[in-house]
Amino acid sequence: MKQQTKHLQGIISITSKGTGYVSLGLEKKAKDKGNDVEIESNNLGTALHGDQVEIVLYPKKVRGRPAGDVKKIISRAKPGFVGILQKEAAMMFLKPDDTKMYTDILIPEKNLAGAKVGEKAYVEIESWPSSTKAPIGKVVKIMGAPGDNDTEMYSIAIERGFVSDFPNDVELEAEEIKRHGIKENDLVGRRDFRKTLTFTIDPEDAKDFDDAISFQKINEDEFEVGIHIADVSHYLKIGSELDHEARARGTSVYLVDRTIPMLPEALSNDLCSLMPDIDRLTMSAVFILDKNAKVKNEWFGKTIIHSQKRFTYADAEKSIHNEGAQLHSELAVLNSMAKKLTKERFAKGAISLDQEEVKFVLDQNAVPIKVIIKERGDSNRLIEEFMLLANRKVAEKIGKGKDKGVAVYRVHDTPNKEKMADLALFLKSLGYKVTLKDGIIPSHELNKILGELDGKNEKDTVHRSVIRSMAKAIYSTKNIGHYGLAFEYYTHFTSPIRRYPDVIVHRLLREHLTGHKIKKEHWQEYEKISIKSSEQEKRAADAERASIKYKQVEYMSKRVGETFDGIISGVTEWGLYAEEGETRCEGLIRVRDLTDDFYVFNERKMELVGQKKKKSYHLGDRIKIKVKNVDLERKTIDYELI
Repeated sequence: MKQQTKHLQGIISITSKGTGYVSLGLEKKAKDKGNDVEIESNNLGTALHGDQVEIVLYPKKVRGRPAGDVKKIISRAKPGFVGILQKEAAMMFLKPDDTKMYTDILIPEKNLAGAKVGEKAYVEIESWPSSTKAPIGKVVKIMGAPGDNDTEMYSIAIERGFVSDFPNDVELEAEEIKRHGIKENDLVGRRDFRKTLTFTIDPEDAKDFDDAISFQKINEDEFEVGIHIADVSHYLKIGSELDHEARARGTSVYLVDRTIPMLPEALSNDLCSLMPDIDRLTMSAVFILDKNAKVKNEWFGKTIIHSQKRFTYADAEKSIHNEGAQLHSELAVLNSMAKKLTKERFAKGAISLDQEEVKFVLDQNAVPIKVIIKERGDSNRLIEEFMLLANRKVAEKIGKGKDKGVAVYRVHDTPNKEKMADLALFLKSLGYKVTLKDGIIPSHELNKILGELDGKNEKDTVHRSVIRSMAKAIYSTKNIGHYGLAFEYYTHFTSPIRRYPDVIVHRLLREHLTGHKIKKEHWQEYEKISIKSSEQEKRAADAERASIKYKQVEYMSKRVGETFDGIISGVTEWGLYAEEGETRCEGLIRVRDLTDDFYVFNERKMELVGQKKKKSYHLGDRIKIKVKNVDLERKTIDYELI
């Protein structure tokens, strides 16, 4: 038996082959940075992907890398799994959808809750005393028939901890608040903007409107711009059932065909939503700006507004660029200032990471009949820049200066140097010249490369690679700044209908403005909220990606045998990943299906090269592809080269 030493803790990642890797974070020695501890499948214990575990590290490296055993599960990443119920001999079991769940879950008859073979179900693990045996589970929810849209979408959400329905007491509390509406005493201490030009700009299919902008010309050189945000914190009282539920959810979830809201519709789509032609309570950041978008004066506080116009992004785009359109002059001034704010951000080192997003056109049965790329115009960027301004200035107001207090920041760390080195190698393989300064590619160099990608085949792939090299933005009470935006202070203030941290920021701003100090011993509670909100945000993003992937696979399932134009989006030793040119549906061309030669993977150049004919395939190459096979259960697409 190997001598074992040193107990350490970390989060375990498990590959589809069943090997575990534990990142030890801050406990990792500098010399081992980026060299995660490997846990062989027979040493996992009962650890599952994402669990927090305690491991015992071997005193010597195995095959050149640190290795160890899992000794204890500290906390589970999730309590249950969605899958299809199957039967073998007399025993029912769940075959999980999650490809990283490496074992089936046995379900005794008493735990079936009426579920039948072939149905999709959500099953929680009840006991798992030993890794030599399968876990025992119980059916918590029967999802329905595999392949049914509602079944699949609900399965994606519930496995990540999100449910559509609110507890009855939460719904009743929201309905009671809505019934009372805006009362006379709600207006006490509020600055009145009801007679100031105010409007919203949102997507065409938006149902809740978090933010509005007011505009007033002061003189030829100065303008008052108000960023007005739904005052959700006015209705979400600390200790209420509504607040408890919103804190647990942390965020709204946007799946392809539905929204799972953080707040009941009585608030999210009604009383808190900044709809046109009706009074609404708001928290606001109001600025006097000159023509060059320099802030001359700022004010923060409780307000009441009355939006006069609801623009869609397309409507606002027309108004910005057409002189005769409604509110053209106002929107043109705002657009000019937004562009100056953008220019200033990039001059200070912000990184341009706009990515294309896909949108599905669904038929009456939610089957995708078309996939389109969302367009981002000046109207999108206008809103984005003024929201960034409000977020930055609120963070500075609460967290800067002698009288600073506790704040929940949105922070973004500097990139990991090893990931940056990998990115530099990748960019060089594509022919781009990059330098590393203190282990980091300077932001102006990255922006130059990203700017040169317009119209090039490898644009999306390079964008994804840059994003993967970056740290993830999170919530924290400890301010380290926001690297990607190049802001020293930054928070989330502008979306309290759909993000719980924004509700907290509203509360903290109100306390700060009234001179109330939150005792330092209570700051820890805000860090707990930050950690939980960051976790929920990650789960929501995972659910959103999974719903998009499912719809892309479903779209291609109706097109097996059809031929498309494609772009190589990934190169590996097992094959080429290709995206269909218009819909971005990604699939795999297996190396074994490249029958015209024997192909070898060149990792340095990220290419597959034929050994006889020397034909090579690179990232960004345009190719012709045929849909060979689609597996809706595993959510995979196989292409073949034409």
